[in-house]
Amino acid sequence: MTHHTSTVLVVDDEQEITDLITLYMQREGFIVHAADNGDDAIQLANTLLPDLILLDVSIGRMDGIEVCRSLREGNCADIPILFVSCKSEDRDIIRGLSEGGDDYITKPFSPSQLVARVKAHIRRRRTREKSTEKQVENINYPGLEIDYRTLEVRLNGDKLPLSVKEFELLSVLAKHPNRVFPLEELYRLVWNADSMGDTRTLMVHVSNLRKKIEQDSSRPRWIQTVRGFGYRFIPDPDEQLVADEFNAQVTPI
Repeated sequence: MTHHTSTVLVVDDEQEITDLITLYMQREGFIVHAADNGDDAIQLANTLLPDLILLDVSIGRMDGIEVCRSLREGNCADIPILFVSCKSEDRDIIRGLSEGGDDYITKPFSPSQLVARVKAHIRRRRTREKSTEKQVENINYPGLEIDYRTLEVRLNGDKLPLSVKEFELLSVLAKHPNRVFPLEELYRLVWNADSMGDTRTLMVHVSNLRKKIEQDSSRPRWIQTVRGFGYRFIPDPDEQLVADEFNAQVTPI
C-alpha cells in the first residue's frame, strides 16, 4: 500500500457509492471527506481546499455542474474536478467540462481505475506547481502571449479566461509549434494518464479553448485538426497555407 497525505472530497447523494469510493481511497492512504448535496460540497471545498474533488453530475436540487461553476469562481479555481456520471449523461459531461471540470469517469467504474485517475490528476497538479515555481520562459507569438508566472494567456493584449486544463493544453501545443500531436499522446501529456481509449475529454477541452482563442472557432487559426491524426498549433498564419497543401484536409473537430 502506498501512502499519501492528499485529501479528496467526494460529492455524491448515493451513500453506497460514497462509501465504496471512500473505502478504496482510504486504503490508498487518502484522507476522504464527503458531501451529499451541492451547498455542503461548496462549503466543504472552500474550507478544506482538497487536492481533488470527485463530483457526481446528478446530486439533486443543485446539480454537479452548478457546483463546479461555483467552485471555479471561488477558492477552488485550480483544484482538479473529476466528474462521475452515468453513460446516459454525455450531454451533461460536455456542459460540466465547459464549466471548468478537468475530466470524467463513467459509472460503473473499477475502483482501481478511479484511484489511478485520481493519482494522475493530483500528480499533474503538483508537477504544475513545481514548474511554476521555477523560472520558465514565457511563450510569445504575434498577438499571443503565454505567461507562466501569472498563468495567464493574452490575445492581442486581452486576457483570456482560460481554465487550468485549457492553459495546460495550449501550453503543450504552443511549446511545439507545427508538430502534430496524436490524441492519445496529447491526452497523456496534459492529463498525465492514459485516456483508456476515451479522448472525448480532450476534444471537448479543445473545442472550449478554440471558442476563447479563435476569432472563428469553425475556421481555427491557431489550433488545427489534422484529420486522422490529432491536433497541432500553427504560430504563423502564413504557414497555414503550406500546412493545408501538405495535409490536404485540415478541419476542426
